[in-house]
Amino acid sequence: MRKIILIAVILVFVTSAFVWAFSPKQNLKPSEYGIGTTYELAMADKKPFIMIFYSDWCSSCIKLAKKDKLIEEIYKGKYNVVMMNTDDTKYMNVFNDYLPAVLPTIYIVDPTIDNRILINNVIYGDLTRLRMEFDRYLRIRSMIK
Repeated sequence: MRKIILIAVILVFVTSAFVWAFSPKQNLKPSEYGIGTTYELAMADKKPFIMIFYSDWCSSCIKLAKKDKLIEEIYKGKYNVVMMNTDDTKYMNVFNDYLPAVLPTIYIVDPTIDNRILINNVIYGDLTRLRMEFDRYLRIRSMIK
């Protein structure tokens, strides 16, 4: 009887360990998603990029990080995505240049024509409206070239 109880307890612990190890993680920090490229590489590329200012302590940034990953997947090949952590002092000059007032803040940046567009934070929560803005910029950009 003791062997059966011992085996049952071991099975419960092993099953729990597998479930814990392989279950989807909740509330990942934005930096844990591995989204995008670096600011330097995006500036050197010929295509526009979506720059998202965030911080790992920002609850709205955490909530919207899954959407940032989705945006990267939807616009792969059309836009680069740059996740700019406002706590990274390496990019203090970029923060001072763009001056994000709230987090998260999104810009469309086009280094080839020295253009940047601030996206209204109100639409950040609405993926349909956000995509309309990103698609609108791509249409306008195609007319400029």
